Amino acid sequence: MSQNIIKDWETHARELQIEGRCFINGQYREARQGQTFDCISPIDQRLLVKVASCDQDDAELAVSSARQAFESGVWSRLAPTRRKAVLLRFADLIAEHAEELALLETLDMGKPIGDSLAVDVPATERAIRWSAEAIDKIYDEVAATAHNELGLVTREPVGVVAAIVPWNFPMMMACWKLGPALATGNSVILKPSEKSPLTAIRLAALALEAGLPAGVLNVLPGYGHTVGKALALHMDVDTLVFTGSSRIAKQLMVYAGESNMKRVWLEAGGKSPNIVFADAPDLDEAARAAAAAIAFNQGEVCTAGSRLLVEASIKDMFVEKVASALQETWQPGHPLDPDARVGALVDQGQTETVLDYIRSAQEEGARLVVGGRQVRQESGGFFVEPTLFDQVTSDMRIAREEIFGPVLSVMTFESFEEAIAIANDTIYGLAAAVWTRDLSKAHLASKALRAGSVWVNQYDGGDMTAPFGGFKQSGNGRDKSLHAFDKYTELKATWIKL
Repeated sequence: MSQNIIKDWETHARELQIEGRCFINGQYREARQGQTFDCISPIDQRLLVKVASCDQDDAELAVSSARQAFESGVWSRLAPTRRKAVLLRFADLIAEHAEELALLETLDMGKPIGDSLAVDVPATERAIRWSAEAIDKIYDEVAATAHNELGLVTREPVGVVAAIVPWNFPMMMACWKLGPALATGNSVILKPSEKSPLTAIRLAALALEAGLPAGVLNVLPGYGHTVGKALALHMDVDTLVFTGSSRIAKQLMVYAGESNMKRVWLEAGGKSPNIVFADAPDLDEAARAAAAAIAFNQGEVCTAGSRLLVEASIKDMFVEKVASALQETWQPGHPLDPDARVGALVDQGQTETVLDYIRSAQEEGARLVVGGRQVRQESGGFFVEPTLFDQVTSDMRIAREEIFGPVLSVMTFESFEEAIAIANDTIYGLAAAVWTRDLSKAHLASKALRAGSVWVNQYDGGDMTAPFGGFKQSGNGRDKSLHAFDKYTELKATWIKL
């Protein structure tokens, strides 16, 4: 660990002018009721800033601002090439402010600064840039008609979009939604998690600087049961997009039905199986990938490979390899150390949740192989060792419930059919992976797995060209790729008699 580099980042942190106000109609402002909440860093529980705690009054103001901007046409009727230019400038500004945004992300939610710089900021920039580049290359349709008729099929922006995003990848998840929503001409109200609101608040100013008109992007920090609920129930929000837990996703669907039947697009929980057959092409690589699949971002990943399914003939040997990889590479360190691979969990509540699952697994008879402890407690932060359990059965809590922490469950199978049955025995269907050198087996497994993303001989592959979303209670709709644009547009059929 380089103390000098950590001290450099600490110096940058002290110099940061952190903005905590909400952003409405092109201006930062206090919440209308004057309420705030403390934004606490999970690294050491320092107070970062007091953040505006928005509620229904702020939601009313933001929706009104968004609606006025949309109806004015200042953005919604702007030529796609001009919207593209603004969004490309927005992407440039994200890149120019990479260190500031990375530091905010690390201080706010605890992930290693190396990941914030190498993963989160570049992915955020790419999400905006990719959507910007796509928007002037998407064509509408002309229907096949009689010679004296003309049938047009056109896409129009849906209107006012409310985007509720999670705390694990705050700015990246925000821009997975902002990119296509803004590119297609909508106005957006972004509601970041109260656990990690800072980069969303900062992005608003960068978007304005890039040329986005006032009112087109508004940011409302606050709690889900106040401002989140107000947006979900609002009669003038046309579309609600959400990433978070399946429990909250279901409630948002209820709110949409109780209000104006707004479109609701959801990316929810996961309990992803990582299946390793005995004929995997490289068991050492598969073991390293299995460790990374549960320990990266402290396991706070919706696609975390939290269920490791291993063919019985190689199970003991493979578990040893995974345990070694976790112990050698994935141990908690200071999040401001560029060499740290595992940072802090987002807050005390999430830490207690993870530790409760670890206790539950031991009580239910799973065998603890490595990890399982809270560490670095002298720092005041929230750190838990990546944890590996063997002898896990499908009826145990750690095998069925999304933990959102670095806890890996090993399960064993004897046959292809049993592996698929165990993998699909879940209410979720977000992602899965298969390791085999048999091409037919890989294809058959990919078809049989009920998951929105399937990776073969790797974990967590893909880029902005690949759609992302889930089956079953992992949600509906897709982020990323051209398919994401479907969520933010309405199809219109125009039939003309000539």
